[in-house]
Amino acid sequence: MAWYDNAVFYHIYPLGMTDAPKQNAYGEPVHRLNKLIPWISHIKSIGCNAIYIGPLFESVGHGYETTDYKKLDSRLGDNEDLKNYVAKCHEAGIKVIFDGVFNHTGRDFFAFRDIKEKREGSQYRDWYCNVNFGGNNEYNDGFSSDNWGGYNLLVKLNQKNPAVKDYICDVIRFWVKEFDVDGIRLDAADVLDFDFMKALRSVANEVKPEFWLMGEVIHGDYSRWVNEGTLHSVTNYHLHKALYSGHNDHNYFEIAHTVKRLYEMGGSNPNGFNLYNFVDNHDVERIITKLNNKAHYTPVHILLYTLPGIPSVYYGSEFGIEGKKEQFSDASLRPALEFEDYRDALETNPHTRLIAALGKTRQSSKALCCGDYRELLLMNRQYAFSRTLENECAVVTVNNDESDYVMTLPVTGTHAEYIGALSGQRVSVVNGSICVNVRANSGDIWLPLTDDAPEKAKPVTDAEAPCVTKNDASDNTDAPSEETCEIRAASTDNAQTPAAGTADGSESGSYADGKIAGLQEAVLALMEKRGAVTDQMRRDVAANVYRDSLINWIKSF
Repeated sequence: MAWYDNAVFYHIYPLGMTDAPKQNAYGEPVHRLNKLIPWISHIKSIGCNAIYIGPLFESVGHGYETTDYKKLDSRLGDNEDLKNYVAKCHEAGIKVIFDGVFNHTGRDFFAFRDIKEKREGSQYRDWYCNVNFGGNNEYNDGFSSDNWGGYNLLVKLNQKNPAVKDYICDVIRFWVKEFDVDGIRLDAADVLDFDFMKALRSVANEVKPEFWLMGEVIHGDYSRWVNEGTLHSVTNYHLHKALYSGHNDHNYFEIAHTVKRLYEMGGSNPNGFNLYNFVDNHDVERIITKLNNKAHYTPVHILLYTLPGIPSVYYGSEFGIEGKKEQFSDASLRPALEFEDYRDALETNPHTRLIAALGKTRQSSKALCCGDYRELLLMNRQYAFSRTLENECAVVTVNNDESDYVMTLPVTGTHAEYIGALSGQRVSVVNGSICVNVRANSGDIWLPLTDDAPEKAKPVTDAEAPCVTKNDASDNTDAPSEETCEIRAASTDNAQTPAAGTADGSESGSYADGKIAGLQEAVLALMEKRGAVTDQMRRDVAANVYRDSLINWIKSF
């Protein structure tokens, strides 16, 4: 297993986090990067073992208009600062990857400046795409060229030019030699030339064992980029969208469908298709801002840490901070944070405690990192699946409803008991299944109970969990009763895994019929516990085909 298969990332936008000026005066270095050193212990304490940080190198503004690939942005310090930062991360057992902005440069990059000065006589005139000396732009350069996203501030490099390819490959070698970096996140990978990416993969294989290449890709078939010849991983924007909208719409079908589609895209091989999962980053609004119900912060992050892929937390979101995208500015998504303001977050902030428990649980379970995915239960508001590797079967349960929900779920392996990593609740395996109560707007990760299982994760009680909505159904923190489990077991086969449903997740056809039958069986089972069941009683139950009425009937017992 490579280090990145077991990685939990912490994503830092350094210019924002350190409160650097928005524009670079190219003056003497100001050593703001050193402000991030105290955060290393915090990052370690919440269960992260890798950092994605960037952009880092000299630029004029937000960092993605690179001026010099071999010099730390002077607003952050100098190269010694960056070398020291990476070394301290490594001492803490944390890997570091940089932002690689190789699709375009800034206008102050040496090759572009040479073209402005020498025009047709510049040896770098073919370093950029479609340089036309008969054109012009808003900067009155006297020529035009291709850019990224319509911004002439970001001039598109000609990646088919062997000289450009060789230069960028040498930059990667320099980063490894100078800073000992462990990988690169390729900015705008969805518009990079594929032969160019193959050359970068070749260098990655050369410079360092398990050097990781991850690309920023938003749409499309991710397998075009993630394969043996190009990148190890890409940003999973498909799942990002499904995670927040699936909760806002109370539609776990959207999430499960996305997971299936991605799983099939990767050939159902989680080890060879580990995508970079996230719920927010420096380009999109904070997850706590996007959620209609803030209590869904808990099930969203449980899924982030347990679905196939590599989880990542964007700095500050472990504290539950807000961040709304503003017109013409991403500044609110990239705020300055002072370490002293959050020094005690692990003890005082329920969001931070949850993230730490999830990080510790993830790192303690190989099944959660690399296990096979199997859907166990799927409804609009409830969802369960297992991740299985060898003899370890981890079961994940989430609930986006305002009421608790009891699930009876199959498990594999020889273990007799399971423990909830977040709740600390223990449940027995009966007839190959566990029966668990999933709290409202919450969830849990059920791991086989072994000698060290209680030490693997510090339970997060419901009183400590962030934004939990209290109601009458969730006041009881005990495990579901034996009687309740029998009811669920009676209706599990027909009612809990709807193989047939409408596109919006509503019940229809044989599934709806099966769910009614399951409820009718549960009513009869309870009747039998009270005494003899007559034929008339059976006819009365059979005549009741109304879901709500049957549920009320069950509750009456």
